[in-house]
Amino acid sequence: MTNLKQYTVIASGKMRDVAFEKLDAAVNLLGWQKGGRVPAEQFDEWLAKADALFSTGNIKINEELLAKAPNLKVIAQASVGYDNIDIAACNARNIPVGNTPGVLVDAVADLAYALILDSARKIVLAYDHVKSGKWGENKPFGLATDLAHKTLGVVGMGDIGSAIAERAKASKMKIVYHNRNRRADDEALGATYVTFDELLAQADFIVIAVTLNPTTKGMFNKEAFAKMKDGARIVNISRGAVIDTEAMYEALLSGKLAHAAMDVTDPEPLPGDHKLLSLPNVTVTPHMASATTETRDAMALLTVDNILAGLEGKPMPAQVKAK
Repeated sequence: MTNLKQYTVIASGKMRDVAFEKLDAAVNLLGWQKGGRVPAEQFDEWLAKADALFSTGNIKINEELLAKAPNLKVIAQASVGYDNIDIAACNARNIPVGNTPGVLVDAVADLAYALILDSARKIVLAYDHVKSGKWGENKPFGLATDLAHKTLGVVGMGDIGSAIAERAKASKMKIVYHNRNRRADDEALGATYVTFDELLAQADFIVIAVTLNPTTKGMFNKEAFAKMKDGARIVNISRGAVIDTEAMYEALLSGKLAHAAMDVTDPEPLPGDHKLLSLPNVTVTPHMASATTETRDAMALLTVDNILAGLEGKPMPAQVKAK
């Protein structure tokens, strides 16, 4: 086994304790456990001697950063998404990049399902109704809608999309989905493949679970909203930029969309005075889909395993494919 103590690994932010302890025991670790970003001057000093980078997702990894790290051999990020990383630039330097798919599937699917439920049953709005004293004043609240026998459209039927569909079937929902390619196991999933336009026209609820890339950025635009059922509900646990925020705002304001529930936004973080938050038919959570103790520990440990494997010249357990 390679003596990994010869390698210097740096972290861009605070790591989970279990990951810090495991990595610190294996390598020369320059960690930052104070929270937030490492001060720029300090981080530049670390980059100059770094063999590997543990990214908490709080920095852009681009040509400028890579030029400051001439010895960099491995990058691993504690997230599934990696739109902050210039993969082509890393490939050009033969630097493998690791991420953390798989370990957060259930946590993300749980939150997506919760947002679907909230968009139907007005749970957050009902809490605000009670908190404001309107319940005690016997003021009307309004009726919600059932999930049973409604159609859920899943855009991006990967592992997370499939897990969301399983949860939705427990509510007796019909599942349709759209992917770049039809899945061979869709019959076993109890889901029907449709085109994107067919999904927009059929779905009562739409959940977005695609990755952000040039083909998905802004895919939910003014034209897409116009093709949806009147009163459709949309849930986004993908990336904020998949939705044209202005177009969604107009669709919510007009009633074309009955509700939008989002764990991701564009811009992100969403300012507290953003006009979306002035609407009663919007629920926003602060990008917290993977934010459980168990899942964040698992993500951090997989990131450590990606780094250690990369430094030993072995395949990473979870490596981003070259583009």
